[in-house]
Amino acid sequence: MSSYRTFARSMLFGLAAAGIAHAQAPAPAAAPADPYLWLEEVLGDKPLAWVKQHNAVSVKELESQPGFPALQARLKTILNSKERIPYVSKEGAYYYNFWRDAQHVRGIWRRTTLAQYQQAEPAWETVIDLDQLAAGEQENWVWGGASCLYPKGERCLISLSRGGGDAKVIREYDVAKRAFVDGGFSLPEAKGSASWIDEDTLFVSTDFGPGSMTSSGYPRIIKQWQRGTPLAQAQMLYEAKPDDLSAGAYKDFTPGYEHQFIERQIDFYSGEMFLREGANLKKVPKPDDATAFTVRDQLVITLRSEWKVNGKTYPQGALLATDFHAFMQGRQELEVLYAPSATSSLDNVTATKSAILVTTLDKVKNRLTELRHVDGKWLRRAVDAPALGTLVVSALDPVDSDQYFLTVTDFLNPTTLYLGTAQSDQRTKIKSLPAYFDAAPYKVEQFESTSKDGTKVPYFVIMNKATKFNGSNPTVLYGYGGFEVSLKPSYSGIIGEAWLNKGGVYVLANIRGGGEFGPRWHQAALKENRQRAYDDFISVAQDLIKRKVSSPRHLGIMGGSNGGLLTGAVLVQRPDLFNAVVSQVPLLDMRRYNKMLAGASWMGEYGDPDVAEQWAYISKYSPYQNVFKDKKYPRVLLTTSTRDDRVHPGHARKMVAKMEEQGHDVLYWENTEGGHAGAANNDQQAQMWALTYTFLLKQLK
Repeated sequence: MSSYRTFARSMLFGLAAAGIAHAQAPAPAAAPADPYLWLEEVLGDKPLAWVKQHNAVSVKELESQPGFPALQARLKTILNSKERIPYVSKEGAYYYNFWRDAQHVRGIWRRTTLAQYQQAEPAWETVIDLDQLAAGEQENWVWGGASCLYPKGERCLISLSRGGGDAKVIREYDVAKRAFVDGGFSLPEAKGSASWIDEDTLFVSTDFGPGSMTSSGYPRIIKQWQRGTPLAQAQMLYEAKPDDLSAGAYKDFTPGYEHQFIERQIDFYSGEMFLREGANLKKVPKPDDATAFTVRDQLVITLRSEWKVNGKTYPQGALLATDFHAFMQGRQELEVLYAPSATSSLDNVTATKSAILVTTLDKVKNRLTELRHVDGKWLRRAVDAPALGTLVVSALDPVDSDQYFLTVTDFLNPTTLYLGTAQSDQRTKIKSLPAYFDAAPYKVEQFESTSKDGTKVPYFVIMNKATKFNGSNPTVLYGYGGFEVSLKPSYSGIIGEAWLNKGGVYVLANIRGGGEFGPRWHQAALKENRQRAYDDFISVAQDLIKRKVSSPRHLGIMGGSNGGLLTGAVLVQRPDLFNAVVSQVPLLDMRRYNKMLAGASWMGEYGDPDVAEQWAYISKYSPYQNVFKDKKYPRVLLTTSTRDDRVHPGHARKMVAKMEEQGHDVLYWENTEGGHAGAANNDQQAQMWALTYTFLLKQLK
């Protein structure tokens, strides 16, 4: 898929949808004055003093619990393990990996060859040592990624953030010289992107000054920047609207099929795509809510809605292909590469030199199909791959190679990486995680609950084989339910060590709002239907209690980001079902969310609280507006990050302040860096998860 679309998805981490202005719509009644508005001043002296005080209380209580030091040390060992799989991406002749461990706290960007990578102990060359760079420049650098010029990969655009936020500095790097290019391309800190056109030319979308960013805080202007000229003289190519989400651009470098594309992201679920031909931009005639990208002479389209065209109807969630040149000339001859069923959906599409590998989900389990376009016809075959768990496919070089990496993971078997080749089921095992915990005592079951409207909601339960269904098992129910994000089985040493080995049961809920059953599953919980996601989650909790897997005394819930909103909403709606709630980097004040950092970009998901008819339904679940003094709530742990420039830390701060004022029992921990991930390095991750699981264990045992 396009590099820009990858950027668009990663920049919001499943928390993205843009809002559209409603200039004529009636405004809701004025909200009561917010006494905790001062906590939204992220770096203010008074708010930071408040944070410091609350951190001290939480750390003192949780770190004094028996077993905390041992658990934190064990989690640090897991996170820093040299036996982790060093995932790589190919740039030129080398395979690059970014790696953190106890000796490289900020991390190193390193490379090796494919032959070396297949060895048990590859010989790595360090390209950038981020610890040394940060020390030398006296900056709090956190790695943000690298984009290298195809095909040789000798020049790269390195992204660095201060403290782990989304805003990044971009600087050109010469790999051979192991140095940033003196006088080379360099962009100041901003939420934006840059991508290569050729060695001396970039697409740039960044903060060009007043009026150049959308209401969501992302770039809306695309320029072409020529080496040796000031950024201020870059050539204007495209300007999106102020209320759009963002705009970006990229080039397909496939020889013989080189194309340049500009994308207008209207909101997270709709956008326009333009083919650049010299000074002209020609719109690709796809549905606005469909995604599209080129694979050699073909345009591959994924539908979020049913599409009626040329006398035919193509179903929601389908994968289509067409001759790109003919399509741009007005011929709409489309072939269905995949159509969903009641229980299956499209999960991912990856291209190699001669094939397209399609990953689908069937009852939240992955299947893999290979498609090849031969003599004008599509040939397909099922790839012999593990039938349980999650499959992730990554092409080594989609332009020049048919090899691909296949990652296989599930709840109990350590993640394994294979090297495969299109047109063959033979694959070579390259790497595998060690067994961070003994999985022999455990089993995985998949159950269904029935939601309030009768919808069946699947969920996974990971538990000891000897677990007795007597209602006394400490159980954590995890969910997300938004932005078309699918929660799939995966191996976690942290969950195994910190929870399963402590006698806990872990539950993963596949509620509506996610993408487990395609666009329909996601769209069923949008905007005015958001309550369905919460009803689904509640139904899973009730089903666990009904089956006596757990009981309200021993049942806790956890979620982060949009999942933090989920747990916050369910906390205030059904406090009787739980004894512990963990809400991480959450949205909680839905009255003001669209005015805080990137919040305006999510109105396509939640709605616009400044429109009376939309606030009418948002107000019914917004946690900050629905927590009351006279209700009894389970104990809550809220965690966030000062450096989260995506979901404002004010959400969690204000919720804690309000609950405390009402007399409720709540703990709070705010990491002073780390961005939306909540932690900037492995040591911080270890502390965050040790605090979290210690809290859950204390409450639910």
